[in-house]
Amino acid sequence: MKQWCVYILRCGDGTLYTGMTDDFPRRLEQHRAGRGAKYTRGRAPLEPVYREDCADKPEALKREYAIKRLTRAEKLALIAQNHYTIPADP
Repeated sequence: MKQWCVYILRCGDGTLYTGMTDDFPRRLEQHRAGRGAKYTRGRAPLEPVYREDCADKPEALKREYAIKRLTRAEKLALIAQNHYTIPADP
């Protein structure tokens, strides 16, 4: 069974990108190689700052949508509440 998650990346220009995937290490590598989302291309380095596991794809979609609707300040507060460390290079 796939493990879906929602994640936030801090881009080199200080902006935040929110996405979801069923394979976080693979997706992070795609972003870093310029094959991820159009938004992250040219905004390296990309640092994972938040990850939240979800039960399934529908839950991940709903959570991604909810996080994307947050203000920047609310996203930063969510990141600050993060209780575990994401490896820099998975």
